[in-house]
Amino acid sequence: MAARAMWKGVIRFAEVEVPVKLYSAVQDRSVHFRLLHAKDRSPVKLAMVNPDTDEIVPHGETRRAYRTDEGSLVVFDKQELEALEPDSGRDIEVIRFMPPQVIDHRWYDRPYYLGPDGSESLYFALAEALATSGKEGLARWVMRKKSYVGALRLHRGVPMLMSLRHEEQVVPVDALEPPKGKALDAKELDMARQLISMLEAEFDPDEYHDEYRERVLELIEAKRRGKSVKVTPIRRREASDDLSKALEASLKKERKRA
Repeated sequence: MAARAMWKGVIRFAEVEVPVKLYSAVQDRSVHFRLLHAKDRSPVKLAMVNPDTDEIVPHGETRRAYRTDEGSLVVFDKQELEALEPDSGRDIEVIRFMPPQVIDHRWYDRPYYLGPDGSESLYFALAEALATSGKEGLARWVMRKKSYVGALRLHRGVPMLMSLRHEEQVVPVDALEPPKGKALDAKELDMARQLISMLEAEFDPDEYHDEYRERVLELIEAKRRGKSVKVTPIRRREASDDLSKALEASLKKERKRA
């Protein structure tokens, strides 16, 4: 099935303007369920209820509030919050160009493919410029009332925008407490190196699937056909506290598998 554009924009840097369409490079494949009343299997819906009176509160009678550290509530109406939303537009402004791989992977959020929106010559000129320069751009734009910062780069000759998380969303590594415990001895280090070497391989995404989703779909199909289903829970192996024994067992298993 052909991908459908989710938004249109114009990449701008200096005097250059390149109209593009955005396509999501990932998709939600979660299994979604309907919520039913167990007694008669009629669909039910969520409602906002006043916990003191158990009465349903219409959406128009609600207000948003922020609870401060002191416990007080700061209340807003819809218009006050809407006034803070960024101005909508179609510009994808390239702020600067940078060497590739300078953005830490912790900052990556969501990838988008870019396709031409009208002028294919401008689109292919952009792709060629990114390829020959070996650089990637840092861009900002507003899409659906939300501001974004992202990396403009090539993937197999196709321009992409990779939206980035904001500074306050990324937890610095020094926020973690340093690990404690005794250092590995020479034998343990050697076994660890052997195990890493035996597990070395190229990344093949075809080998990795959402196994829970697949099991759910199999269960849905079986129940749809009226079959009696017995779900076998996955057995979890208990972790070993003895690192040497765990490494020896892992090496033995990998040698047998090889």
